[in-house]
Amino acid sequence: MAGVMERTLAILERLAADVGGVPIAVLADDIGMPRSAAHRLLTELADNGYVRQSRKRGDYVLTTKLVSLGLNYLKNSGVVDLCQPVLDRLAESSGELVRLGVVDVDHLTWVALSQGARKGLRYDPDMGIDAQLSCTATGFAWLSTLDEDDAIALVSRQGIGKPERFGPNAPTSMAAVLKAVRQAGRQGFAIASESYARGLSAISAPIVRDRLGAVGVIAISGPSARLTDQKLRTLVPDLLAAAGDIAAASKASPLFDRAYAAAVEDEALAT
Repeated sequence: MAGVMERTLAILERLAADVGGVPIAVLADDIGMPRSAAHRLLTELADNGYVRQSRKRGDYVLTTKLVSLGLNYLKNSGVVDLCQPVLDRLAESSGELVRLGVVDVDHLTWVALSQGARKGLRYDPDMGIDAQLSCTATGFAWLSTLDEDDAIALVSRQGIGKPERFGPNAPTSMAAVLKAVRQAGRQGFAIASESYARGLSAISAPIVRDRLGAVGVIAISGPSARLTDQKLRTLVPDLLAAAGDIAAASKASPLFDRAYAAAVEDEALAT
């Protein structure tokens, strides 16, 4: 049986996926817990300001308190202050969306962005979510900096994305994922076209600090109609320069330091 903490976190994650609100019956069924238990936990979360009931239908929704905690954390980490000028500069030169992801031990989370597209089609994804490793340029870029056994373990834990859920070019086997990862390792960057979503292309580079691997990734994403393979490759010099700039600045951020410290610990254990 799941513990109280596990159930509480499951409720928060489920509500975060539906900003319109979720009825308690649906919430309990989706999580797989008794409705009475769901009601007790929701009441406690509401008492502490993390959820509320909508006036119209009584569905449960997250308040902005959880968002505020995350934003304060990012603000205090220094990530936005350090990296935003670099992201803005790359977004301006590329004319597309630029995002920054930070490595946190065994996952990669989007923490900052800059939108360079001023007209036409725009890609505006959710922030604060973990990157899908098996079918994104971002995943390939990060995994290319790891030992292959570690990369396989991370992809296996998260699961391989299928074309019916992601894009038509999503890899369907570990061998296909590793082929893309190895290519990214040879190039120093990764390109993915219509593998995460139909009509979406991206290019990503790891943010490598010293010899201990990546502390994050930087990516440029946009509609495949604009971001052809040829166009993406013209962006490589600016992308790699931005990754280098952020790597140099990362020493001033405790958030990047945590990823770096984990890499140091892993190396020490390995030796």
